[in-house]
Amino acid sequence: MLYGFIDRVSSASSLKEALDASSARTRAIASRVANATAAGGTGFALPGDPAGAAGQVNLEAEMTSLADEQLRYSATASLLQKTYQQIRDGLQDH
Repeated sequence: MLYGFIDRVSSASSLKEALDASSARTRAIASRVANATAAGGTGFALPGDPAGAAGQVNLEAEMTSLADEQLRYSATASLLQKTYQQIRDGLQDH
């Protein structure tokens, strides 16, 4: 009976999809950081070190990306929580 109801009255589905996408991006960032040292420890080259230029992972940029994704995920989760609360409130009123 309520199948599809939430999609019609709220943005819950799109918010859930955004959470899933953010989780996937977080896993990708973590994978890049983890794999940077898998090939003999040369993934984290020092600035100006030409020997480590191939396959170099910029740890600072990756950590910045990770922090951005964490903020994005947290904000989206809060919006989804508020959306569900509005749905619950709406159903209780009727």
